[in-house]
Amino acid sequence: MKRSILNAAMACALVGGGVPLAAEAKDLTSIGVSVGSLGNPYFVQIVKGTEAAARKIAGGKATVTAVSADYDLNKQFTQIDNFIASGVDLIVLNAVDPDAIEPAVKRAQAAGIVVMAVDAAAKGADGTVMTDNVMAGAQSCQYIVDKLKGKGNVIIQNSNPVSAVVDRVKGCHEVLDKEKGIKILSDNQNGQGSREGGLQVMTGLLTAFDDVQAVFTINDPQAIGSDLAARQLGRHDFFITSVDGAPDIVVALKEKGNLIEASASQDPYTMAGQAVEIGKQIMDGKKPETQVVLLPPKLVTRDNVSSYVGWTRQ
Repeated sequence: MKRSILNAAMACALVGGGVPLAAEAKDLTSIGVSVGSLGNPYFVQIVKGTEAAARKIAGGKATVTAVSADYDLNKQFTQIDNFIASGVDLIVLNAVDPDAIEPAVKRAQAAGIVVMAVDAAAKGADGTVMTDNVMAGAQSCQYIVDKLKGKGNVIIQNSNPVSAVVDRVKGCHEVLDKEKGIKILSDNQNGQGSREGGLQVMTGLLTAFDDVQAVFTINDPQAIGSDLAARQLGRHDFFITSVDGAPDIVVALKEKGNLIEASASQDPYTMAGQAVEIGKQIMDGKKPETQVVLLPPKLVTRDNVSSYVGWTRQ
């Protein structure tokens, strides 16, 4: 009893001008991970990065439960509610919708769970770690401008409106819109973030447009699908740039005849690891130095792919 009174008195004495007492360190026993699609190798690496960080922090004592939202907001709501019911300590969240996800984030926080957004913004999250996606889109589309010398017909292949995609398209537009000689034929077709979606959308776009010089896709799976569409239609009159720097794109960049020429690389494994580490600090009452951590992308091309080390992996 005396210790409790003393602790309370010390805490009160530090209110208003003093340095607050550090919260007692908490054990990390369980993490819930919800990502856009586990069918995408990028999100698999987010899960692996989370698992590695959990082992580093808690040894073998922390469990990681990973689920795929499949870009379905209601499904992600249910997943977060399930994490709350199971009593996880930390949620690593790749939000399907950056704004609409807020009520679920608030429910988790009300239950004492720290929520870290990864790869894409989530309104109300305790912290965010992601690639500078505006820069990634700009890098990829600057390659287009430079190769076309500022003149040509370009397609922007869009996807689901998560913050990462919106920012990549924004960065691309910022570069292309400055060039009077660049005509954007389409920028609103949704490739669903997948190879199959990229194939379907690109098939339709190439059928609609005979004269195309370049295509920007928001991620590597869509780029690979777009290249396949071009092959099936016998089109070799344009090139493709993208974002991710995935292992499959390294193969594509080295393949003779492949239309993919550049991708702004990310590091999902490291990204997730940083999110877990920051989340643990927040659990322990330590305020992060910054609310949003932006990791810089690096453009990988056919010219420098031989020196590209690729994603950090287990």
